[in-house]
This record gives sequence, C-alpha cells and structure tokens, in this order.
Amino acid sequence: MGEAEELSRLYEKFSRDPYCGLLGIRLLELRRGYSKVGLKVTEDMMNFHGVAHGGLILSLADAAFAAAGNSHNQVAVALNININYRRPVKAGEELVAEASEESLGKTTALYKMTVRNSAGQLVAVCEGLVYRRGETII
Repeated sequence: MGEAEELSRLYEKFSRDPYCGLLGIRLLELRRGYSKVGLKVTEDMMNFHGVAHGGLILSLADAAFAAAGNSHNQVAVALNININYRRPVKAGEELVAEASEESLGKTTALYKMTVRNSAGQLVAVCEGLVYRRGETII
C-alpha cells in the first residue's frame, strides 16, 4: 500500500472516533506528523463562568495530537500532555487545533499543538509526548 492510500485509510479511521463524534470534532487535514481538527463551540459546552470548558479545549487539542501521533501507521499512545490557556472562548466560535511533530524517535515522539479561534487568535498551546508501540494501525 502506498503512502497516499495509507493516509487516506488512516484519515477515514480517525474520522470515525466516537468521542470526537460526540463533541462534533472534525478531522480537517492529515499528513505524516501533522493534523488539523475543527469544532464549533455550542452553549452546552460552557462552564459556570459562561466560557468554553477547559476540558473541551484540551479535548480538541488532544484529537489533533492523536491523529498526528498515529499518522505514521504505528500505534502511539499518550504519555503526557500539558496545556496553557491564553484566551476564553464563547459559544458560537469555531476553533481549529493543529498538531505538529517536533521530534520523532523509535519509541517516543513529541508534538506541539495550538488551538486558535476563527480570528486566528491563540486560545491555547500544548505539548504532548507519545509512546510508539511498534504495532501497525491498519
């Protein structure tokens, strides 16, 4: 199987993630070591301060992290993720998270994730580390 076909099959698999489906997270782009996901924030995603729940923003970043981390068709599971929140998000906003591979090793890989609103403003920045188990996904 060629790289384009493999990425296409991975894209289809990642697009069917049940948790992402529950939240409305859409996979927008997938390349080796990179992904982009999107989400429309709704009223039921607000916290008691009237802004998007931090767990929602982390879930969006984590979805990008998971897709990018597994884009080499090798099972990659999260070892660590940290997030820094920079801007509150209101209902109705569209968010986009991108994950980029910073360092790829035999058993671990490091990713940087950014979450931005539709105006391009930084909402959050994250870093995540995966363990690469050496098993293929498809």
